[in-house]
Amino acid sequence: MKVLYVRISSLDQRTDRQRVNENDFDLVIEDIISGSVPFQEREGGRRVLELLNKNHLSELSVWQIDRIGRDIRDIINTLHIFSTRKVCVYFINQGLRTLDVEGNENPVSKMVINLLGIVADMERTQILERQRQGIAIAKARNVYKGRKTGTKEDVLSFLTKPRNKRAIQLLKNGYKASEVSKITELHPNTITKIRKHLNPESNIK
Repeated sequence: MKVLYVRISSLDQRTDRQRVNENDFDLVIEDIISGSVPFQEREGGRRVLELLNKNHLSELSVWQIDRIGRDIRDIINTLHIFSTRKVCVYFINQGLRTLDVEGNENPVSKMVINLLGIVADMERTQILERQRQGIAIAKARNVYKGRKTGTKEDVLSFLTKPRNKRAIQLLKNGYKASEVSKITELHPNTITKIRKHLNPESNIK
């Protein structure tokens, strides 16, 4: 079975680019979850591994390397699982195959995947560092927009925050609180607070 694996971080993102020639595949498995969650802990990731363990998977296609792992270590460990089972992972955007036609590990692809994974890690680290620097500068200039100590936001403002609205939609769609927390990257306590305020008659969209 040839499977296409698709991952997006939020419901407002589109999967069109990743679903290249999706009719060429026997099955498309999609995850809506943060890339910070390891592949084996994702619902879709577990479905892929279940097919692998049942010997139903002949090839896995993924749009690009960062869709399959949270960091270089997670990517390498995940790809190792497939390689030991002689199942090729094909990264569409980069045109890389982890195994050659004889089922042997492709050393060139392995090297490129390692390099791209390291670059992706560096980019994520730089983004986080720029965020921290931006907050520090804003605080130094007294223009930081964080909520002041002792203030309390009203329920409507809380529920209509973008990530909280996304969490509400996921909860209404039957996702568990733990899954919603991972997908939205909200603290479990925030999810609990949302569920406390949310009720079947809520008109939050």
